[in-house]
Amino acid sequence: MQASPGPDDSGCTVLHVDMDAFYASVEIRRRPELRGRPVVVGWDGPRGVVTSASYEARRFGVRSAMPGVQARRLCPHAVFLPPDMEEYAAASRAVMAIFGEVTPLVEQLSVDEAFLDVAGARRLFGSPATIGAHLRARVRAELELTCSVGVAATKFLAKLASTRCKPDGLLVVPAQEALAFLHPLPVEALWGVGTRTAETLRRLGLASVGDLAQAPLPMLRRAVGDAAATHLHELAWARDPRPVSPDRVDKSIGAETTFDVDVDDPDVIRRTLLSLSTRVGARLRAAGHAGRTIAIKVRLADFRTLNRSRTLPTSTDVARDIFDTAWQLYRVLDPSDRIRLIGVRVEGLDGDDGAARQLELGEREHGWRDAERAADAAAARFGRGAVGPASLLGREVRGRPVRPLQPAVTDKTPAGSESDPGRHTDVAERDFDPLSDPLRPS
Repeated sequence: MQASPGPDDSGCTVLHVDMDAFYASVEIRRRPELRGRPVVVGWDGPRGVVTSASYEARRFGVRSAMPGVQARRLCPHAVFLPPDMEEYAAASRAVMAIFGEVTPLVEQLSVDEAFLDVAGARRLFGSPATIGAHLRARVRAELELTCSVGVAATKFLAKLASTRCKPDGLLVVPAQEALAFLHPLPVEALWGVGTRTAETLRRLGLASVGDLAQAPLPMLRRAVGDAAATHLHELAWARDPRPVSPDRVDKSIGAETTFDVDVDDPDVIRRTLLSLSTRVGARLRAAGHAGRTIAIKVRLADFRTLNRSRTLPTSTDVARDIFDTAWQLYRVLDPSDRIRLIGVRVEGLDGDDGAARQLELGEREHGWRDAERAADAAAARFGRGAVGPASLLGREVRGRPVRPLQPAVTDKTPAGSESDPGRHTDVAERDFDPLSDPLRPS
């Protein structure tokens, strides 16, 4: 699908570029014999989830974040592959490097999508639509991958446009036609409208974006609250003042895993927390961050989710500090039920590069941090499994060797999540949260 050069793209300097079925496409690129076949990328096990599906698999109803067992029922003849996060990260870096050669104003949202401000690139590369076509051609020719590009005057409209020209398309939303494009869409097209909010709005007779735009604000406030009402009203009139911001600061970095079977063995839980803490520490150091607040997330067998956190006197990027605090939090929590999922997160990040961290009273100048940096260097040279805590070696969980922990990620994994440099997830609808209002400055 290719847009004609006809639409007026003057004033449409924001591009949203979204890779098509990214993880699956990367797998097909290195296995050309799979081209044209349904391919599903996901974790093994009874609680595995689909992280990406080729468009051939999607025709059978397979979707990201779907349980793997359901995907197998829908498309039993699909090729199921385990994720290779390092390969996807490398492909992501190559994609973003192409974007960066066109404009320095690249705001990476996830491992496979980004906003670009091309206002300053027009002299060299032509109109915004021409730039979008140029990027698609380069990505296809150099990386053997496809992407879809939305071109508009705002980030919100550009993202809507890229969604509506998938796969492998380009769509321009002329500035003067923004409302004509936006208002016929269902209310679910607005950021912040999930299943429950959509049901609330439809009960009020607001089925389309245009319906919502014409609705009195007091009625919206009564239905969804003040902050959400203002947010939705602005978007419904195509007002989105956020600039493309290439320097986004991670608010937290974490990792979590879902067990194949519910567990209550303290040794298994302790080693899992150690493995998660090790990976979080490595990601903090790689990103040049440190944080003061350590948090754990525990989801019980009945799906109740418990969260606990503790703020340290000083920031840390040391896995041993993270683990010690996480284990203390877990022991205080002392859940009485079996555990389905457990996670570790470091919050309150700063831009620590190692120099800003102060030694605590009595702490040796050289210790865990130096050891972990040496482990980082070994992992960078020989692979992630080359070095790790000795207590994780040779151990088994329920008769299975301890394997790399498997977060339920998709090719829209959040930036602060364990595996990928992504920015957000679109695998599940979420109702509006004023604390994550996309109209707030990014």
